[in-house]
Amino acid sequence: MVKQSDVIVIGAGAAGMMCAAQLGAKGYKVRLIDHAHKLAEKIRISGGGRCNFTNIGATWENYVSKNPRFARYALNEYTPQDFLSLLKSYGVTWHEKHRGQFFCDESSEVIIHVLFQECQKGKVKWHMPCSVLSVQQYNEGFILDTSEGLFQASHLVIATGGMAAPAIKSTDFGLGIARQFGLKVIEPRPALVPLIFDGEEWATYRELAGISLEAHIATGLDKKAVSFIEDILFTHKGLSGPGILQISSYWDGHSPLYLNLCPDKDLAKVLTEQKQGSKQQLLTVLSHYLPKRLAEHFLQQQGLKETFNWAEVPDKQLRQLALAIQSWQIQPKGTAGYKKAEAMRGGVDTAELNQKTMESKKVPQLYFIGEVVDITGWLGGYNFQWAWSSAVACARGIGGSNVV
Repeated sequence: MVKQSDVIVIGAGAAGMMCAAQLGAKGYKVRLIDHAHKLAEKIRISGGGRCNFTNIGATWENYVSKNPRFARYALNEYTPQDFLSLLKSYGVTWHEKHRGQFFCDESSEVIIHVLFQECQKGKVKWHMPCSVLSVQQYNEGFILDTSEGLFQASHLVIATGGMAAPAIKSTDFGLGIARQFGLKVIEPRPALVPLIFDGEEWATYRELAGISLEAHIATGLDKKAVSFIEDILFTHKGLSGPGILQISSYWDGHSPLYLNLCPDKDLAKVLTEQKQGSKQQLLTVLSHYLPKRLAEHFLQQQGLKETFNWAEVPDKQLRQLALAIQSWQIQPKGTAGYKKAEAMRGGVDTAELNQKTMESKKVPQLYFIGEVVDITGWLGGYNFQWAWSSAVACARGIGGSNVV
């Protein structure tokens, strides 16, 4: 026996639950299917268990895509303030951290609770764990063969996310559906991910593991280069930290990256113009601007003894030291992969979708939302905001503008 509904949403994560709840609230018969045992694992683990659920400053410019402007309509139609209003209606409290990032005061479970309750209000039918074995077009709609039998609906929403964090059972299922129906997929790869380096080349830096500092990091030296000023972290295998995660989404996989480890100073000027009459050792001076172990590393690299009197070091050597610190060129070997990635770059080509409804241009009543689409946010709550915004755009596309 085929079980009928108006809409089937595959993927009970942030985008899927949001979309299902919106449609259920307007009286649509919605089924929400997911192969996992637990709801919204990505929400649960986000932000160290506090869920960085949005960024108050989110605009299309905070996203990586073949066409980042695609996100503009959805982000404008359902804003961070709109999601905050939803949370407020449930008494959820939050706080703002660094650069517009909003976190729950309590556990990330409160976000899952809100979405679950919204779905319950809309009488959404849950099917978890439930594996989708096949998807076919049928009678101006779709029929799904699943581990719980056959389901049929006039509208199908794919909200299965990307391949980041396979430990929470993330897969490429959604990309497979897109390809099955002839939609172009931008080659996926890990994003918001640590970078690793050749073992031999990194050997001299391994002793720096655990050091964290603010740095300017860029994809190049020209005006077109993408850059961030954020903290970076030395690890045994390479570099991590917010700055590295941010730039990883823009790294092309083969070009060098450029770091300034003292971004708020003209270090050459400081070292050469303020040394006169000083009795300080060079290490003492440099440790004002860098963590001590990192300062020691660069002095050794430049053949300068830590005990050198600062005032006696020739200006030429001081300029070379400053250049090494502020124009550090690095060549990553690769990324730490999906296992360590917080997001996936690439996905369903935005050219295949209607930006106002997330509907496929080739296959009517087939929709893609959230991370499965080629829209990847910066670190800091942007990906969750895309989940909320794209989900609402989709729900409004299916149910009309009367969907809140």
